Amino acid sequence: MQVRADRVSLEGHHGTLLPPTSLTFGEGDLAIVHGEPGVGVTAFGLALAGRLKPTTGTVHAEGADAALTELVAVVDAPGVSEPDDALPLRVVAGEELALAHRPAGKEDVARWLGEHDAAPFAGTRFENLAPTLRTRLLTELAAERKGVRVLVLDTPDRHTSDVESWAGLARELAGRGLAVVVLTATTPLSALPFAPALLGAAEQPEPPHFSPAPTEELPESTDGDPA
Repeated sequence: MQVRADRVSLEGHHGTLLPPTSLTFGEGDLAIVHGEPGVGVTAFGLALAGRLKPTTGTVHAEGADAALTELVAVVDAPGVSEPDDALPLRVVAGEELALAHRPAGKEDVARWLGEHDAAPFAGTRFENLAPTLRTRLLTELAAERKGVRVLVLDTPDRHTSDVESWAGLARELAGRGLAVVVLTATTPLSALPFAPALLGAAEQPEPPHFSPAPTEELPESTDGDPA
């Protein structure tokens, strides 16, 4: 499956939110997109997910029967999908699991947090979670949604200057075969792990591809082989 955004632009009531931008990526790819801080970055993510209709241009998925709204999850978008900072982690996790149509009872949430090494933080207000943990948990919860094959991480760099904290997670997710797009705004271009796509550009660098790790094969039995 490939997602193609062709010269997508968005106009707001007070001017241009997103200048014409193109991007092509597929499963196993990691695309980093950089733009100036502001609503245009999130607007591009929402357009990729089919949640904002472009003023011009198109976004479509090739090789998939489902709609973009079912294929793409936008993670931690400011003012859109970011959790309420005052809620404890267990409540946020329960809401996200319910959204994913997964078991979301008290025991189910406790089990999920335990499986993701987050049980000690169940009662922690979401705003007090370490940025690395915040992004990892929200991304893993989004990946739980049935049919999701694309994850768009919305400006994880607004929470931390530690690029590797989100870049390593993004590489891992791409290595699972998901298509991953990371939107960035505050990280200097020189600090990004590779050349990003730029908002407002039609010609973009090809995103790196991360193949799933091969399954280790057991050695064949030599029982019965002649000495």
